[in-house]
Amino acid sequence: KKKKKIMVAKKYQSPTGGLNARGRAFFKKKGHNLKAPVTGNPKAGSRAAGRKKSFCARMSGVKGAMSKNGKPTRKALALRKWNCN
Repeated sequence: KKKKKIMVAKKYQSPTGGLNARGRAFFKKKGHNLKAPVTGNPKAGSRAAGRKKSFCARMSGVKGAMSKNGKPTRKALALRKWNCN
C-alpha cells in the first residue's frame, strides 16, 4: 500500500515556510502542541538552541528537491526560515 501524502490547507501555511499561528491553533485543537519556529540566534545550550539544532538535522535529511519549477519547495522555505545552513 502506498502512503497518502497529507497536505495542510493553504490558509494554515505561512508563505515564508512552515505554519502560521492559525495553522498551529488548528493542530492544537487536534491534540498537537506545535511551537513557532526558532528564527533568531538562540543562546548556546538553551532549549531553543536544541530545538533548532534538532529541526535542522531532521529536516536537512529529508529526501526531496529544494526547488520545483523554479520555485523553492516547502522544505527549502522551512530550512531558510529556521536559518539552517
